[in-house]
Amino acid sequence: MTIEDAQALVDDWIKKHGGYFSELTNLAVLTEEVGELARIISRKYGDQSFKDKEAEADLGDELADVLWVVMCLANQTGIDLTQALEKNVQKKTKRDSTRHKENKKLWKQKPPEN
Repeated sequence: MTIEDAQALVDDWIKKHGGYFSELTNLAVLTEEVGELARIISRKYGDQSFKDKEAEADLGDELADVLWVVMCLANQTGIDLTQALEKNVQKKTKRDSTRHKENKKLWKQKPPEN
């Protein structure tokens, strides 16, 4: 599935099942979903431990929830995420092509090869 396909799938589903929340509400929903994602990450990869029912938490499902709401916001504001991502990668490549290679904090064992 392409990003374009995914945006269309989300748009079709939203229109079939009731309609979009307002952009401001979707921003709040996105914040909520990112919080749920953060909870799993902090417990699985951080120092916190899972509570009893949280052990069943599905990282992939939470990432998909975040992606879903991002696509909702893109759809309702007229953003083509494929084009936006391509433009963003170009920006990062121009700005950061050597910065991360030179960041000693990212070197685990040895400097990266060029």
